[in-house]
Amino acid sequence: MASRIPELIDALMAQLTADPGLSGVVVVDGPEMSEAKSPDWLVVGFNGDPDGDFQAAQALGGWASLATGREEQIELTVAAIATRGETEVRAARQRVYEIGARLEALLAADPSVGLRSLEVAIEASQLVQVQTDQGVQARLLLTVAGRAFT
Repeated sequence: MASRIPELIDALMAQLTADPGLSGVVVVDGPEMSEAKSPDWLVVGFNGDPDGDFQAAQALGGWASLATGREEQIELTVAAIATRGETEVRAARQRVYEIGARLEALLAADPSVGLRSLEVAIEASQLVQVQTDQGVQARLLLTVAGRAFT
């Protein structure tokens, strides 16, 4: 099946891992296993919930025309995660919005993320705040959505 989702994830990973504004943030592709002990993460294609459904992305599409191919509506989950060793929520919440702002700036500068016939932006967000045995954790769930042609 033709889909632009795999190349969108690859393009985001390449640009986010190279972003100096994300220094100190572990940027990973999906629910990767990592030995990194950073309190700050940016996860492309996973909502960061180990008890969740692990849905990375979804697409809805149809034919743009019989001659030109298929139009695809894309939604990709990206999670910014900040864990703090204390129980005060404010610092973790502020940090996830700082991390999310880096993705927003990247997409504002180039909605195509360097790919032809593709345009995406952050179209929805959800803030999750939980107390864990390691302290407070804030997760900012971002929906990167748009359209592409295959």
